[in-house]
Amino acid sequence: MAQKKILTSAFSNLYTDQRIEKVCKTLHENGYKVELIGNNWGGEEAMTRPYPFSRIHLVSKTLKTAYFEFNWKLYWELYKKADQNTILHANDLDALLPNYLLAKKLNIPLIFDSHEIFSEMPAVQGKMSQKLWRYLQNKIVPNLEFMITASGSYTKWFHNKYGIEPVVVQNAPRKIDFSIDIPSNNPKIILYQGAINPFRGIDKAILAMHHLENVIFKIAGDGPMKKEYEDLVLKENLRDKVQFLGKLLPDDLRKITLTADVGMSIEENGGESYEFSLPNKVLDCIQAKVPLILSPLPEMLNIKNQFNVGEIIENHEPKNIAAAIHLVLDKGRINYQSELQKASEVLCWENEETKLLGVFEKASKR
Repeated sequence: MAQKKILTSAFSNLYTDQRIEKVCKTLHENGYKVELIGNNWGGEEAMTRPYPFSRIHLVSKTLKTAYFEFNWKLYWELYKKADQNTILHANDLDALLPNYLLAKKLNIPLIFDSHEIFSEMPAVQGKMSQKLWRYLQNKIVPNLEFMITASGSYTKWFHNKYGIEPVVVQNAPRKIDFSIDIPSNNPKIILYQGAINPFRGIDKAILAMHHLENVIFKIAGDGPMKKEYEDLVLKENLRDKVQFLGKLLPDDLRKITLTADVGMSIEENGGESYEFSLPNKVLDCIQAKVPLILSPLPEMLNIKNQFNVGEIIENHEPKNIAAAIHLVLDKGRINYQSELQKASEVLCWENEETKLLGVFEKASKR
């Protein structure tokens, strides 16, 4: 039987989406004919991939209308490209509807990859759009045959709500086989990497710098809160302790991660999507053998209970964040290496892609 064609789609400009990049690369390397479809919302940076990709051009000026425009255009793009030898692969709820409608129309398999619980994200809490996303989710998700998601806690949530059992494919990086001398940084480097969004604990971490000496807090990423946090740094007179690195390519970000003394994943409980998440940055730091300070949320507690990869913050008070950073710095990166090594052998893409391929094999046979 000829290998299936996979049409992977996402409301994304594709440039920094590491999960989609890893998934598509794995499928491509295993003989699937992959084609990736995103959009130009948020930029059209040049990139290269070993498989074809395209970005749907959006003329919308607001995110609300961009969602409608993208879903409409995506349906017709998929309609042009799909045939009876196609698997549709929708990433997140904001790309699911056109995939679902076309899968039903053509009677072809659909795999839904829910990177988060989209309807419960902080950005939509209490808004009219949340009702719309919940309506779509309630109508479509219970009817899905194939679904994957990014954490065990997400799987439990979807199972409790809809009676389905998504396969967990964590967004872990590939193994990094390296031996480096741990840098003797002066000042010590504390790193946040990822989107600069609300409820990530970034503002509290900035204020925690008042309680730390001989450190620099590097913030790698971009997002809607960047300007507000830059203003906070100026207001608090912390320019010598806080650096914004901007949006980086995944390879460039990995190089920065390797230099850090402490990584940071201190998400706040901004709704169930955050509460049950396993942030990419946790797994990236583990693979780079960088100890972390972590929020007391289920997935992070689960990792900490298995492997001593860092310290859990007591709460989001700046003094308590500083205290957790102190603990890691006092112990030293070198003293976490044994546990980070154990964790990195388990929490890696090589283990996750086996589960991913299993789902696509089942869809191929369907």
